[in-house]
Amino acid sequence: MKSILIVRLGAMGDIIHALPGASSLKHSFPDARVTWVVEPRWIPLLEGNGFVDRIVVFRRDDPRSWRRTKDELRGEHYDLAVDFQGLTKSALIAHLARPERIAGFGSSVVRERPAGLFYSTRVQSGAIHVVDQALDLAAGAGATNLVRAFPLPAGVPEGRLPAEPFVLASPLAGWTSKQWPVEYYARLAVMLREKLGMPLVLNGAPGSLPVVDGAMAHASGIPGLIDATRRAALVIGVDSGPLHLAAALNKSGAAVFGPTDPMRNGPYGGDFEIFRIAGAPTTHRRGTTIAPSMRAITPEQVFAALASRVKSAQAEGPLCATSKSAQAEGPLCATSKSHAGSTA
Repeated sequence: MKSILIVRLGAMGDIIHALPGASSLKHSFPDARVTWVVEPRWIPLLEGNGFVDRIVVFRRDDPRSWRRTKDELRGEHYDLAVDFQGLTKSALIAHLARPERIAGFGSSVVRERPAGLFYSTRVQSGAIHVVDQALDLAAGAGATNLVRAFPLPAGVPEGRLPAEPFVLASPLAGWTSKQWPVEYYARLAVMLREKLGMPLVLNGAPGSLPVVDGAMAHASGIPGLIDATRRAALVIGVDSGPLHLAAALNKSGAAVFGPTDPMRNGPYGGDFEIFRIAGAPTTHRRGTTIAPSMRAITPEQVFAALASRVKSAQAEGPLCATSKSAQAEGPLCATSKSHAGSTA
């Protein structure tokens, strides 16, 4: 195996969930050159990753990108292409590269059935979580050394962050129905400051963040988000890319779920208490209003989960490193023992 093509165009959480599968292919075929096709917005997630040798950019909003991507891909011969996305579009991109074979999900997992027409190897998976499904696909494509690793770049400092230990949250999500009410963050910020002495930092793209009384705004791109997540003492997340980034970085905190099922795409790694009310309806329809199941999780519940993790971390040692050498080496704040979390 000399050359492998990976297709996973976006978005943030989906790319992160594909990293263990892609890493397993590289670990199984260490001499193979790995190319990843991705949309430009998500390139910072892959830059500097030791298992990605080449990045090819696909711009879905530019019709001319199809020809450019095809021409760039055909500049290299691929022994294997793996479509971790399972869409007709992603399968077609793999097909345009003219690889020796294309591996993709079987009918039980593939998101769009026509995509399967392009696959020479269709891999069925009985796994529930999407990370485990990606690992099954990697194994079906030929990987023999499966690794549950999330190689991610170090990130780049952007903007101002508190000098003391802080709690990080990214309040926005691709679907409004998956968001936690903004006013809940304001209530939580008061409790964190008064009872734990910790500020709440809200991260988002420049110009996107709501104003939340008592919380500090931190506008950044993806490199800044990665850096802030590494530095955070605790993380609050909803089912969106920043939560999955935090889990991949083995952070600790609370995850609030509503319309989507955390058994399928909850935090994979770290120490997160997962909140979802019993009987919450599962749907993948992109709701435009906050789901009642998200409103049902209170700031008091989330605070209790965070407070318990602060006590656990303090029992193990200092909550947050302050020396310049520690800051240069990586994450500033200690986290609790890693596990996948539980539903509350």
